[in-house]
Amino acid sequence: MFSFATSMTPGPNNIMLLSSGLTFGYKKTIPHILGVVIGFPLMTIFVGLGLGEFFKIYPFAFTILKIVGILYLLFLAWKIANSTPKFQENDENSQPLKFMPIVLFQWINPKNWIKIITAISVYVTSVENATTQIIVITIIFFLTVLVSANSWAIGGVVLKKLIKSDIGIRRFNVIMAILLVLSIVPTLFE
Repeated sequence: MFSFATSMTPGPNNIMLLSSGLTFGYKKTIPHILGVVIGFPLMTIFVGLGLGEFFKIYPFAFTILKIVGILYLLFLAWKIANSTPKFQENDENSQPLKFMPIVLFQWINPKNWIKIITAISVYVTSVENATTQIIVITIIFFLTVLVSANSWAIGGVVLKKLIKSDIGIRRFNVIMAILLVLSIVPTLFE
């Protein structure tokens, strides 16, 4: 339930998937979906198996990661706000996000760090079974993120049927970009 609730709620990944589904359609959003679906569980397993300890020893590294993440989120918000709807494909500057940048984005997404650290600190109950429990947590995250990423991208496709004009899509993308920027605010006060 924790994984489902945290995966389905709005956050940077879901806002970007909704916008991409609306702007580019489901098929062109698949690399973005796969980047989230594969990238987040990979992050979960690596953090769970020890990278989190690195940040405890070197907290400045986490601060640097947080700053880079915020800057990248601002860049992505700008990109979303300036993206061109799918039916205006002549604009070569407007393209859906690709697989590898999204896999890498998982590491600088503040919501992911909160989800993983919370899940591991609450649901890993013994040192002896930690590896098995981390693998189970990762599998559960994989399944819920698979449902969530596809749901948000499909939600964007459905919205496109309701928003009939280029101006409407542009306005929607600007609103999504603003929400993405607002999603940074809680991380500024941690």
